[in-house]
Amino acid sequence: MAKNVEQLDQVVIRIAGDSGDGMQLTGDRFTQETAVFGNDLATFPNFPAEIRAPQGTLAGVSSFQVHFADHDILTPGDRPDVLVAMNPAALKANLGDMPKGGTLIVDTRDFTTRALARVGWSSNPLEDGTLDGFQVHAVDLTQLTLDALEGSELSRKDAGRSKNMFALGLLSWMYSRPTEGTLNFVRTKFATKPDIAEANVAAFKAGYNFGETTEAFGVSYEVKPARVEPGTYRNISGNLALAYGLVAAGQRSGLPVFLGAYPITPASDILHELSKHKRFGVRTFQAEDEIAGIGAALGAAFGGALAITTSSGPGIALKGETIGLAVSLELPLIVCDIQRGGPSTGLPTKTEQSDLMQAMYGRNGEAPVPIVAPRSPGDCFDAALEAARIALTYRTPVFLLSDGYLANGSEPWVVPSVDDLPDLHVEFQTERNGDPEANGGEGEYLPYLRDVETLARPWAVPGTPGLEHRIGGIEKADRTGNISYDPDNHDFMTRTRQAKVDGIARSLPPMEVEDPSGDARVLVLGWGSTYGPIGAACRQVRAAGASIAQAHLRHLNPFPDDLGEILARYDKVVIPEMNLGQLATLIRARYLIDAISVTQVRGLPFKADELAEMLLAAIGAE
Repeated sequence: MAKNVEQLDQVVIRIAGDSGDGMQLTGDRFTQETAVFGNDLATFPNFPAEIRAPQGTLAGVSSFQVHFADHDILTPGDRPDVLVAMNPAALKANLGDMPKGGTLIVDTRDFTTRALARVGWSSNPLEDGTLDGFQVHAVDLTQLTLDALEGSELSRKDAGRSKNMFALGLLSWMYSRPTEGTLNFVRTKFATKPDIAEANVAAFKAGYNFGETTEAFGVSYEVKPARVEPGTYRNISGNLALAYGLVAAGQRSGLPVFLGAYPITPASDILHELSKHKRFGVRTFQAEDEIAGIGAALGAAFGGALAITTSSGPGIALKGETIGLAVSLELPLIVCDIQRGGPSTGLPTKTEQSDLMQAMYGRNGEAPVPIVAPRSPGDCFDAALEAARIALTYRTPVFLLSDGYLANGSEPWVVPSVDDLPDLHVEFQTERNGDPEANGGEGEYLPYLRDVETLARPWAVPGTPGLEHRIGGIEKADRTGNISYDPDNHDFMTRTRQAKVDGIARSLPPMEVEDPSGDARVLVLGWGSTYGPIGAACRQVRAAGASIAQAHLRHLNPFPDDLGEILARYDKVVIPEMNLGQLATLIRARYLIDAISVTQVRGLPFKADELAEMLLAAIGAE
């Protein structure tokens, strides 16, 4: 039966069901095939904190949203055009995000009185008018899957678990996605369980054929590949890009990479990934707790390694004293904080930007630490290299502030040429650097004799003859590194450590300001993962005929040297954040401007539509 094919420029799809029923796998496979097809895309996985929440409950709903287009996009979309709901809970949890006229594909199998009551519905929404105004396809996906697998050796329960692959096959037909990659993936993933592999393959093909033959779906859609700069692309998540950036930093510095970490959501994927790359000189240590993890990492830094520790907000709190020790010892250490909702355990699987003040000031004493923040999943790679550059050049711990939205989201990423990556080569101290006439004519080693330009102290690998020196948490004397309780020395060392961090600003490139019209009076200043929503909102504002400028901070400590001059150009500065205004507080204090703080702490990224309305109001445009 011939069916119409309609051209679309973009689509947002959300797939939702019980946690553990393969929603993330389904979304990931659709995303991979979309990336291979050549669309620009952005994803937003969303799942509960419970490993296996009660089946059929709102608390147990897991979803995966993907936005793909034939042009450049910045976010995974505000609202889905298509929702695939595998049970009543998935439908209810996500229906409020659906625009009228949107398409609903609903598995009708579990719409029983008991299941409906579990999520607070007293009647069946498929029958009582709740879904009026939507394009509804009520299909018993579970039964169709069981029919497709009839005759297999799987139990009825196991066969029913392949319904996610049936749904994936249906979506692949609806949006003209390639299929061969998914079939190969399934057979590889379940290579040791061929009956499971073939069941999933059969379910996928049945879903595809169902879309092609049933009268319920009379139209399929096509979203053409996006025009992109030439290069080799792959789909990549933020945590994977960050891990690759750390491996690249090790290669470009010539140093062994050491990760000391304790598993914590949403940072654990970095530990998992780095553990695969021993051939690149990477060593990973899964410690018994957060304190042991960073202690081992700092010991590795003392030993001459590119040292890393990863965590989220609760773990960063435990690492605070050792970060302060790294400040005092002036050793390079990369501290990756993949932020999540807080306080305390908070919202482990949700996103937030609330650790900025913790990174700035969350240690005892004056312990300044540089802070770098990526803006997109792919940018995590470059941010990791930049954090390594600062740590190695200035001999200091560096915070890398990512978050759950970036960590789990994905986008197309152009694989860089190795020759284009920065040279991070490090020269270790191998000779004594003191007065040759001192110490009986042999000279002495001065571990705190600083580089004139960077104020970095020498880095001597333990065991280098003649370069023995003290380490420890008690204040060091200038030059000699001896224990010192002298008030003037403490004042000098404190100010010098601060000056070293402040001096990093001289190495930063000029900030980029996006102001197409050149006459904007309002600047939107962002940091971290707000880049996508802010950019999409600014596009909407400009499309409405108003002028607006956008700038985004990668370096949060120190701020770029030209930031003050940029802020002074505009009548209003708006700062959207997924916290209660932490960057706005720092900007107000430093530059004495009345920044407009726009905040949310919902565990979800900003919606571009909502930001655009707020920005238009700030401009005074209708």
